[in-house]
Amino acid sequence: MDSWNRSRANVIARVKSAGRRPGLLFACHLDVVGPGEAAWTYPPFGAVEAGGKIYGRGAVDMKGGMAAAAAAINRVVDSGRKLQGDIVFAAVAGEETDSSGAERFVARREGLPEFAGVIIPEPTGLAVVTTHRGMLWLEVTTTGKAAHSSTPHLGVNAIASMRLILDELENYEVSGETHELLGRCTMSINTISGGKALNVVPDKCTLGIDIRTLPGQDYRRILADLEEIFARLKSGNERFDAAVCELRRLEPLETDCHCDFVRDFCAGVGADRTRPIGYTTDGPYFASLGAPVVIFGPGEPGLCHKPDEHIDIDELQKAAEHYENIILKFLT
Repeated sequence: MDSWNRSRANVIARVKSAGRRPGLLFACHLDVVGPGEAAWTYPPFGAVEAGGKIYGRGAVDMKGGMAAAAAAINRVVDSGRKLQGDIVFAAVAGEETDSSGAERFVARREGLPEFAGVIIPEPTGLAVVTTHRGMLWLEVTTTGKAAHSSTPHLGVNAIASMRLILDELENYEVSGETHELLGRCTMSINTISGGKALNVVPDKCTLGIDIRTLPGQDYRRILADLEEIFARLKSGNERFDAAVCELRRLEPLETDCHCDFVRDFCAGVGADRTRPIGYTTDGPYFASLGAPVVIFGPGEPGLCHKPDEHIDIDELQKAAEHYENIILKFLT
């Protein structure tokens, strides 16, 4: 186990082999999002089994895939089969927040074997995925001047300044061509915070924006667009003040779907083609290891981050069988 900051840890296991072939990396994440405010049929952290399903936060994203991968590796080890390439199992921290675990794992790559491929057991409904959008999290801040709310003309209301930005973003479209598999870049305004008391003109307001980017897209163009919006608003109101900062950026993933690893992987799981997904994963970090990355796991992606998240036990078992077959296909 590799731990840091007293609250983060990566769990890493390695099955050694004869070393005659490149190995396989199963890259998972340990963390989950919170249960949310909505009511659950079963306790969100109870892992309740009912009707052939397991209910609980993280059952799909991605405790199910992680458990199936671990079970497959255990079966291979128990079988006594002689492996020609190593298996590395990595369960990393922070995928839902900052990808610090994946970033740390890749940074400490010294001593790792060469990999034929990387398998990420995120939920895909057992479809083979090689492409997904990237992610750009931005925070926009407007700065005003505090004053007593009985004399608002003596202050500068940061929330009112943010309203001007929201009006501009209502009609803003991120520039760039449509990707043949992923469609267009998307933008969603998801958080806003401002003001400290009902009798004080707010001097600060922040806005959180989630932008899902495409392969080949220059994220700096988006930042420049926002700066242009701010400059235009300031030209009409000298008291307007806004800035943007980058909170998190993850590159898109685009594995060559015609490469040998993907072709052989698809053959091994009986898939006739690969598919794209709209959400993001730690895949781009692991791609920096120089091996093709495939996302393949049990569970319905549409259940991620929702109340009553659950996974079919039958699909878990199928996933474990697929992972076992893939290990044997590439490493024996």
